[in-house]
Amino acid sequence: MDEKQQLITTGHYLMSNHLAWGTSGNISARVDENRMVITASGTFMEDLCMEDFVECRIDTGEKIGARKASKETPMHLGIYRERKDVNAILHSSPFYTTLFACSNEPILSELFIETMYYLENIAYVDYYHPGSQELADEVSEKAPEANIIMMRNHGVVVFDDSISEARMRLETLEMTCRMILKAKESGVQLRRIPEKTVQGFLEDSHYKPRKRLVGKTTN
Repeated sequence: MDEKQQLITTGHYLMSNHLAWGTSGNISARVDENRMVITASGTFMEDLCMEDFVECRIDTGEKIGARKASKETPMHLGIYRERKDVNAILHSSPFYTTLFACSNEPILSELFIETMYYLENIAYVDYYHPGSQELADEVSEKAPEANIIMMRNHGVVVFDDSISEARMRLETLEMTCRMILKAKESGVQLRRIPEKTVQGFLEDSHYKPRKRLVGKTTN
């Protein structure tokens, strides 16, 4: 399945599972070392088709074709430039994740298997207008340190070496934010896994190879 078809399938999945809404997100995939495809401006995730993507050179940002690329293209380009291992980027504003992006509530990673792995590295950037070069610069600066970047009062961008893994990060994040909020509403005290056990899981459980980041030292 080529990159566009995978992104179409992913866009439909995000909409069907309340991980995106309306035109409030954009997704992209690396085609090769210096090319990416990204959703065009104003596209609805639910209605994506093969004509709804714009191809861009990663080094220069030059686009191919008449369609206007998503206004968040500079942010995607910055991540691909900083992270040669990244092949897929998903930006959206799921309800619970965005709620946390609009608050100071911490997102816990020491809760269960998937959070230990997929939420190990989360970075934050302050609010900048969507599509601005300031936002792209801030996200690009944080990209070597994390696989999830929470954008204050905006939403989130997740990235990984495949579209399926990026989607799993987004799903895990949204579920965890919902779990934390529901626990608070219900007066349930969440029990966190001890740090030593978390490190043991990440290094020795053979669940998945631990993601090594160039900008962050892991124990």
